[in-house]
Amino acid sequence: MDLPEIAEYKPRLAEYRDIARVHFCVPDIKAQATTPHLIAAGSCLVLGDALMKGEVKNAFALIRPPGHHAMTVAHGNRGFCNINNEAILVEYLRKTYGIRKIAIVDTDVHHGDGTQDIFYNDPDVLFISFHQDGRTLYPGSGFMSELGGPKALGRTINIPLPPGTPDEGILYVLDSLVLPILKDFKPELVLNSAGQDNHYTDPLANMRFSAQGYAKLNEKLAPDMAVLEGGYAIQSALPYVNTGIILAMAGLDYSCVREPDFKPGMFVQASRDKKTLEEIVATQLENWKNRDRFVEAEVSKHGDFYRRKKQIFYDTDMIQEFQEETIRMCLTVWATKPLTPTLMGA
Repeated sequence: MDLPEIAEYKPRLAEYRDIARVHFCVPDIKAQATTPHLIAAGSCLVLGDALMKGEVKNAFALIRPPGHHAMTVAHGNRGFCNINNEAILVEYLRKTYGIRKIAIVDTDVHHGDGTQDIFYNDPDVLFISFHQDGRTLYPGSGFMSELGGPKALGRTINIPLPPGTPDEGILYVLDSLVLPILKDFKPELVLNSAGQDNHYTDPLANMRFSAQGYAKLNEKLAPDMAVLEGGYAIQSALPYVNTGIILAMAGLDYSCVREPDFKPGMFVQASRDKKTLEEIVATQLENWKNRDRFVEAEVSKHGDFYRRKKQIFYDTDMIQEFQEETIRMCLTVWATKPLTPTLMGA
């Protein structure tokens, strides 16, 4: 915090209306958003204001509790998440500053199923999540077939990574898939759900990412704002990863940031997994290329409404939820902003 390139901001509480733009809370907002949740979400809004007013060139919200598993309907705690900090930030920026096109890149080891759910039918939000394969890790989702709702097909890009993927593999996906799609999408802002549980010492996952890898990823991605999500190796990972990310965002040298036990080359990308990553990149680039054709074909299958059934498990509170969601297929009217699909009921 002593470095002149880095400024520290103090949090404020998010307001209930900030949460209500995103969530339908059961039984009410107060029951789901405790003071720590309001501080976490409010911290994002403070930094969002600072970013939009030009006080900083980018920002990193070092907050807890995390939020990317919290969905539109919030009954309780899912994967340590009650409310979705980054989604609340997105809708706050849209409401306050009139921003429309936003890209969210989720680098947490767990699939950001809550963020995906909230923006699944919004063609103006590009959601990209790379995570450990859902067949091997909570929440068991985030497969390549999950591409978005009918009018937003291709705007959800999931990258299920094989367990044991090191820096080399994740940075390959970033260079070959994520950055080209971002360049094509041309978002007004890029946000990073900066989960740190891809780290090789994290107790809840099985990946092999290092602090140097995280810093390099951040340097290449160059997000306008990063928001801390998961990461549970609080002594062996978070101090080093956070330092690396902060230095990278400030444009400072991070080459000396290393975990005490880390040795360059200690993790190598398996040849079998490399082939898997190449196939993922090729498939998702093709899905992105054909997104508008997919939308046209899918919309023609539905009338004025699109319906889907969802089954959602709250792992902390042991709630099994069944939803039937109805989405109105609005016409796109080009005036100042396009209309987007509207959630009618859940």
